[in-house]
Amino acid sequence: MKGLVTSLKIGGEQKIGAKIVRYKYLYLLFLPVAAWYILFCYVPMYGIVIAFKNYNVFEGIGKSPWVGFTYFEQFFKSVFFWRLLKNTFLISFYGLIFGFPAPILLALMFNELKNGIFKKTAQTISYLPHFISTVIIVSMFVEFLSPSRGLINNLIATFGGERVYFLGDPKYFRTMYTVMNIWRTVGWGTIIYLAALTGVNPELYEAAVIDGCGRIRQTIHITLPCIANTIVIMLIFRVGELLSVGAESILLMYNPSVYETADVISTYVYRRGLVESQYSFAAAVGLFNAMVGLILIGVTNALAKRYSETSLW
Repeated sequence: MKGLVTSLKIGGEQKIGAKIVRYKYLYLLFLPVAAWYILFCYVPMYGIVIAFKNYNVFEGIGKSPWVGFTYFEQFFKSVFFWRLLKNTFLISFYGLIFGFPAPILLALMFNELKNGIFKKTAQTISYLPHFISTVIIVSMFVEFLSPSRGLINNLIATFGGERVYFLGDPKYFRTMYTVMNIWRTVGWGTIIYLAALTGVNPELYEAAVIDGCGRIRQTIHITLPCIANTIVIMLIFRVGELLSVGAESILLMYNPSVYETADVISTYVYRRGLVESQYSFAAAVGLFNAMVGLILIGVTNALAKRYSETSLW
């Protein structure tokens, strides 16, 4: 029996070695990616322990005293806790309801275009905001909404309305952030769905035309079901990021007058950690944020697996 187990192990090792030799160039290409993830994603995880310590930069992580869940308790009892949680969920929910379907709809529209030159031009234009710096995107958006010379306010004034300071009014912030984020990401988000659409069998459309189906019914009964697995996978990722609202864009857009609706967990972590140098408290808040995201992605994956038979694991 021992000889059989030993031979199986040797045979398995030989197969693995043969695969490595056979695909050595692919493994070499993968090495920089693996190194990047190890150095910048996994090694920094050690720093999470400062959430349970009274971290002192002069004593270092190892010598800083343990305080347990003190900073978590402080955050949960803070007057900002429910406001931050509400703002983060609402902004993310706006993005989920309006931002998630946007690239799907745009990909479906691109798929219907027959003029190849126009289709490629439209796709290229829609991709451009993704490659522009967040600072420039936000600056352009702020200029569009400027109460004195902004394009939007000029149009409002032209039709007899009063100019509005959109980014200074808390009730407009979530809508403005969602619109800007859709504009920045919608084109790039279509790539995955366009790739999925290329895998749809053309014979299905031909059969639907024979049965008298129009373009809308073909989209509903053929296109969407064929890319449903891709949509579900992307939805799982999106729900897992519900609390991961982009701090960069909000920091550039908001001001104290709109903290009521604009302040989210990531911006709060930035202010407490980098501005006020409360590293342990900020680490505790960030860890709480990450744990909630992990729970959400796990629950969403379980629901997707149960009702659609499509999941990440």
